[in-house]
Amino acid sequence: MWRNRNVWIILLGEFVVGLGLWAGIIGNLAFMQEVVPSDFHKSLIISIGVLAGFIVGPLAGRIIDQTKKKTVIQWASIGRIVSVLFMFAALYTNSVMWMVIFLITLQIAAAFYMPALQSIIPMVVNNKDLLTLNAWQMNARTVSRIVGTAAAGLMLSYFELKWLYIISLIVYIIMFFITNGLQLHETANQSIKDKEQGGFKEVLPMLKEHPVVLMTLVLMLIPTLFLGSFNLVIMKISEIHQSTTISGLLYTVEGIGFMLGAAGLRFISDRVKIATLLFSLAFVIGAMELMFLFADVAFLALLTFAVFGFSVGCFFPTTMVIFQNQVPKEYHGRFFSFRNMIDSVIFQVVLLSTGMMLDLIGLSGMGLVFGIISLSLTISFLLFSKKKNVIMQVQ
Repeated sequence: MWRNRNVWIILLGEFVVGLGLWAGIIGNLAFMQEVVPSDFHKSLIISIGVLAGFIVGPLAGRIIDQTKKKTVIQWASIGRIVSVLFMFAALYTNSVMWMVIFLITLQIAAAFYMPALQSIIPMVVNNKDLLTLNAWQMNARTVSRIVGTAAAGLMLSYFELKWLYIISLIVYIIMFFITNGLQLHETANQSIKDKEQGGFKEVLPMLKEHPVVLMTLVLMLIPTLFLGSFNLVIMKISEIHQSTTISGLLYTVEGIGFMLGAAGLRFISDRVKIATLLFSLAFVIGAMELMFLFADVAFLALLTFAVFGFSVGCFFPTTMVIFQNQVPKEYHGRFFSFRNMIDSVIFQVVLLSTGMMLDLIGLSGMGLVFGIISLSLTISFLLFSKKKNVIMQVQ
């Protein structure tokens, strides 16, 4: 696998585009702090971009299945480059409207880029290497987040805000040329072109025919409950301990745990059946949500985030391989677009629910609710898989 140039292009591209993305996110926050006084308006502006990506999801899925995926990746890369130009206009005019256009363009590009990339991965390696490549791709994403946020924060201390977007522009241009080196044997899917539908209506019957895919899709709600509340929970724990230092430590141990989990996944999966692994990870994540009951103990809070990071570092690559193997290839574009849309909706719902529950019942109560939901889902689908004899296979 490591002699395959496509593998290195995917990993390098993931790291490079992550640097540009996080530099832009830090820049966006800094810009809004200057020109948008209301926190509600800030969240509204960010949501507009997410909504745009959600709206184009069905179109993106159909186009990815109809056309060559490398072509989609390259046009999405061009879309990212164009989006940064709108942000330069926002900086020059001090206009929020240009920033909104920037976010809309960027999210639309992402709506095409991510499902296309997820569809390409099973095309470049054998089934036995899918787990490894997915794990390392997520590690590249995690490292880029750590490096990107740290570098962007440092740059803001010494340079003007525009330099963050100059870096983003350079990175996206580099990304375009990197992905140009992909060597894929693919043709446009004429069977989809010939159909008027080719949309999500065909994905739903496919899910019924592949219960393992539907079950795994629902199980992904369990880590999303934790991830959707991630930043708010860290801020709450920081308030409980009256310490900003613990916030940095929580982010750090979670990131390290994630990378260790992803790096060790191949070793673990060779020794544990995939169904046993997935349900065990779901149980552990649910248990870590219950551990919010003890968030007032610093060591237990750090342990919770470290174990959660390790668990999701194993969980997400495993679910991705199940999707890539079990979903028929002609549905990959639409399915991954559908999955990304579901993720974005659930994430927003969890975020709003977390804020409400933290106000009403506190961190301990929220952890109890999320933990019970997660463990109930895990037990229900475990019993379902035993009753229906659902077979999970990744190679």
